[in-house]
Amino acid sequence: MKRNATAVWNGSGKEGNGHLTTQSTVLNQTQYSFNSRFADGIGTNPEELMAAAHAGCFTMKLSFVLGAAGFTPTSLETTCTISLEDGVINHSHLVLNAQVPGISKEQFDVCTADAKANCPVSKAYNMEISLEANLI
Repeated sequence: MKRNATAVWNGSGKEGNGHLTTQSTVLNQTQYSFNSRFADGIGTNPEELMAAAHAGCFTMKLSFVLGAAGFTPTSLETTCTISLEDGVINHSHLVLNAQVPGISKEQFDVCTADAKANCPVSKAYNMEISLEANLI
């Protein structure tokens, strides 16, 4: 499987602007700029897209891991925060709130650690990855 996205940028790094379009067109000439990345400008930015990718991948992987262990989650909600410091994207922090009927805390911890280590996005990211997993 291969997926693609296209970035178009016009102008200088600080004063210019661009847009992103994904193969699925979920992003369709979606604005990004210096202000959307480093201030409160309208549009998206690479770190936000990385956070969405990691949250989505981890959550789906966890659903599969739980299923293989004999559990069906009622709800899995993951928020991911990507940190950019001194020009380096260096940390991805996942916060999970999960409802999984019948699972023990120990089984839950094993499953979440597996998903964190083995989701394809975690494997692709060369940075520290932390997880705060809450069983509700």
